[in-house]
Parts: sequence; structure tokens; C-alpha cells
Amino acid sequence: MKYKKLKFPRDEQAHKNIIEWWYFNGNLEDSKGNDYAFMNCLFKADIKKVKIAFLKSPFKTSYFSHSLLSDIKNKKFYPEVNPLSLISTDSFSKPFLFINYASPSLKGYTNCVIESLGKGIYHLKTRDVDLVLSSVKKPLLEGGKGFINLDPEKTYYYSLTNLKTKGKIKIKGKWIAVKGKSWMDHQWADVPYDRDKAKWTWFSVQLQNNMELVCFEYDNSLKKTYLASISYPDNRQKTFSDIKFKPLGKNWKSKKTGTIYPLSWEIQIPEAKLSLDVDALVDDQEINFGTINYFEGPLKVRGKLDGKTVAGKGFMELAGYPSNYTKMKFLRDEFNMALDKSLAYAKKRLISR
Repeated sequence: MKYKKLKFPRDEQAHKNIIEWWYFNGNLEDSKGNDYAFMNCLFKADIKKVKIAFLKSPFKTSYFSHSLLSDIKNKKFYPEVNPLSLISTDSFSKPFLFINYASPSLKGYTNCVIESLGKGIYHLKTRDVDLVLSSVKKPLLEGGKGFINLDPEKTYYYSLTNLKTKGKIKIKGKWIAVKGKSWMDHQWADVPYDRDKAKWTWFSVQLQNNMELVCFEYDNSLKKTYLASISYPDNRQKTFSDIKFKPLGKNWKSKKTGTIYPLSWEIQIPEAKLSLDVDALVDDQEINFGTINYFEGPLKVRGKLDGKTVAGKGFMELAGYPSNYTKMKFLRDEFNMALDKSLAYAKKRLISR
């Protein structure tokens, strides 16, 4: 995959690569000061080349989506995984980003949208989220030009790091008006996913002084890549490779997969004179997608920048950590889930007679 300079809005659209995704996260609050968080990601994949064994589709290009809501006060986590999302025929047909899709399930049919309402303004709508997000800054180009060499993999990657957000979310069937700040990632690459080889520790951070950063360690079993890209309050951008990640001892173990996730970290970027401690706001935030499992959740952030105290919020993603969840366990769980749903449906039919 050869580098081609990014241009907007052209590169907000879909690309002809093996894997691509449009990812949003955000930290929100209601009128009473209660905190919430969300994540929504729509994936696009070449079904034959992406090499995810359990991912089945009658289409050459398949879409699927993952999302979550976190009720931070009550330490509750509501994930939703849709293995097949259907996009409309008019998706990607407009000058600006427009994706109209649905993820059919037993919960019913919901029209979902990821769309640009104008330059730097976006609308995100799913079953449980309806938000308008306005970008305060220009796109952050990871690695300096939005193209990263992970050796041997290469990926395009840019972020909208400061999205002023307003709208509503739905918790337990009740819509709640919220506002806050969100983050958007758009990434595409010619890389098949390999659960046994790919591992990453990833953070997005939004400080109260309007400085944002993305940083990660990516391990493909051949090489570890460290990268941090910072968007400064004045819109300057800078990338760093000397980064240190240190777990601080707070762990959570998944009952389903046996995976142990480190939930508190120290992040040091010496050249940027930045040192941060980040802590997960809700422990149990594992997402399970077939035999793939990962932690995704909101963070509390505090630390020092050039000797001065800083604070903020963020998100963490931990993927590829050792798991006991085998293909046999996945098939067993899928069978039991299907059986439970069938029994519940049959019981409902009997009661209604």
C-alpha cells in the first residue's frame, strides 16, 4: 500500500482496502451532572481477505458494528455487537460522508446514520444514541501525515480529536439529554486480522486545556511500534515515538474469557514533557465478538505537562491480551444463546394465547 496524501472530504469516504472503520467515542453528562460514555464503530471488510473465521456474509464487502454505553455513576455497561450491518444503496453517494445502515436483530430494526451535516459537523444515530458532533480543530494526522508504517503492515489513520457534542442517549429504554466532548477515528489498511499475533494498547486523551493526544503500543509479534500524536491548543501537531507505558497494578479479570486487563496506566512522553496517569471509570467493559475479545471504556486522566498539573478524560482499548476463549467455547455459547432465545420466544407465544 503506497502513501497518497490525504484530502478532505474525499478521504472521509470508503476506500478499496481489506479493512476500514469509522469509530467514535465520547464522555458525556446530563443536566444533573451524571456522567456517561459511548462508543460506536462501523467496520467495513473484504470478507475473503480479512480472515476472521467466524465472520460470515453473502457479500464480498461486509459491514458490522460494535457499540457501547456506560452509565458511570451506576458502574453499568451496555454493549451491542452486530455481526452484520446492511448499508443503503445511497450510502457514500454524497459529496460529504453519508452512511445509512441497519443492524437487524431480535430487538427490532433501527435506521442508523453516520453523516456529515456540513464542514466539520456530524450526525451519529444508532439504536441508543442520537448526537450532533461539531469539530473544533482540523484533523489530527497520526504519524505526521496520516500514514503509519507498522512494519510490515501500513495503515492510513486520522482523528477528529475535539468534537463538541450535544444530543441524547438511551439507558434502559429512557432517552436522556446529554452534552460533552467526543473523538472520531477513521482508519483503513490492507491488513488481515490475526487474533494470535495482533496486540495493542491504545489511548485517546482529551485534556481540559484543549490539548488532545492519541498514543499506542502495537505488537504484531515481529515488532513493537510506539506512537503518540498530539494536537496542541493552537492546532499545532507533533508526533513522538519515545513513549513509555507502565501498568499501575489495577487489573480486572473477565469471567467469560479469563483475560486479565490492566485498567490503570502511567503514560510518559519525555520529549513532550508529558506524564499522565489514566484509570478506567468502569471495570467490566469487555466486548466479545466471536472469539475476539477486547476492553473498551472511558478514562479519568490526570498528570503533569511541562511541570504544570493537567486533567481530562479519555478512552482506552486493550486488544490481543491472552484469552482462554476457544472456538469450541464460542460455539457452545452460541448454541446456548440460540436455545435460550428460542425458549423465551416459545414461552411468550404460549402466554399470549
